[in-house]
Amino acid sequence: MEQGARDEMLGCLAEAVGSVTVAHPTRVAIDGPPAAGKTTLADELAVVLRGQGRDVIRATIDDFLLPRAQRYRRDEYSAEGCYHDAHDHDALNRVLLGPLGPGGDRRFQPAIYDRGADTALSPPVVTAPADAVLVFDGVFLMRPELIDRWDLRIFVSMALEKTVDRAVFRERRVSSRAEVERRWRERYIPSQRLYLAMVRPTDHVDIIVHNDVPQQPAWETRTH
Repeated sequence: MEQGARDEMLGCLAEAVGSVTVAHPTRVAIDGPPAAGKTTLADELAVVLRGQGRDVIRATIDDFLLPRAQRYRRDEYSAEGCYHDAHDHDALNRVLLGPLGPGGDRRFQPAIYDRGADTALSPPVVTAPADAVLVFDGVFLMRPELIDRWDLRIFVSMALEKTVDRAVFRERRVSSRAEVERRWRERYIPSQRLYLAMVRPTDHVDIIVHNDVPQQPAWETRTH
């Protein structure tokens, strides 16, 4: 495994985080398709940042889902439903991104929903240090409701077809190949194509990580 290339990439991302100068916690978005490696990258980056002495808040869009009945109201396999109905962006802004942003009181909650139980969560309100870093991973993070809430924007890119095989492998203990393939081909991949066409997220991010071969990632810094 070419750990050197991955370590170098993580070092560059940590350097980019360190170069953000704001008077509130640094809010880092790690966007990209399902199964592209966002969560792994976010976890790795959090370890590097903690090693540098930063206070890291790890959170994910999966803890800001709407209840199952709402997010599947169009259909469990609807691509439009995946984009429009899946996530509670109002709550995300209200309890996490707003409090950690300019003028916020830094009193936040990292989650509002338990996906396994399909129930609301209300974890204790915590106060973040002013120099904390929020490392937040998820889909559709450059959408209009969220785009202005990030201080550093990273997009994990992977060929959409390749995400199917990764998802099948990742979910092999809980779902059959046919189930995973149907979910990806009918819901997740078309919703990503919708997002790419409507929002053009890579036009808005600071760094793109090409993760088709995770052990040998390539990355590019974008200028706007």
